[in-house]
Amino acid sequence: GAAIWCIGQAFPYTPIANPSRFIPDWTFGIQDSRLQEIIDQLRATEKPDLVVLLSHNGMDVDLKLASRVTGLDVIFGGHTHDGMPAPSLVSNSGGKTLVTNAGSNGKFLGVLDLEVKQGRLRDYRYRLLPVFSNQLPADPEMAQYIKSVRAPYLDKLNEPLATAEDLLYRRGNFNGTFDQVICDALIKVKDAQISLSPGFRWGTTVLPGQTITMENVLDQTCITYPETYRREMTGADIKAILE
Repeated sequence: GAAIWCIGQAFPYTPIANPSRFIPDWTFGIQDSRLQEIIDQLRATEKPDLVVLLSHNGMDVDLKLASRVTGLDVIFGGHTHDGMPAPSLVSNSGGKTLVTNAGSNGKFLGVLDLEVKQGRLRDYRYRLLPVFSNQLPADPEMAQYIKSVRAPYLDKLNEPLATAEDLLYRRGNFNGTFDQVICDALIKVKDAQISLSPGFRWGTTVLPGQTITMENVLDQTCITYPETYRREMTGADIKAILE
């Protein structure tokens, strides 16, 4: 019987995080003042028990947003793929906001149980449940479809390239061992002094001693804008990109 209102927050940096040719007329931004107006209007007119933000901001932006905006009970976030074992409780001038992310690619299921009494959040319990896909039965129709789509490319996907000497992963916020392989390759192939690779935090982890296949490389690098460039940059340019 609780009245719960959900507000959607689109990824604020779409025009600069993707090639502008894909979205020439789009503009976003965090727009926290506009969000505050919406929350205030909801609180005044609808009298909700809970107000939830479904966010594509990323964990760091969500944490900052929660400190600046009042009236939000919970932020369910995405984009940065952080698997948070516990929600962050962020204080602001109007109270506190729970902020959480549940990873990516179906690796986890975030479960947040909320106790609501007399029109406000009284208590909560959160669990980050790992999803063991190999223990779940696949949908037969979808499995057959995937098999048929992959069939023409299996030889290429299964092509062995090397053997992993260390654990290759790509899940750290700033770096991972597969990121380092990609950056080392960019330096060698492009004859560059510095290489930068987006920290996507996705892809399959490869164990030490395991064969690295072409599919392992592709599931780390196949994106909608896969071009790589070598260009001259100033120190100011590099600083701006890193920030």
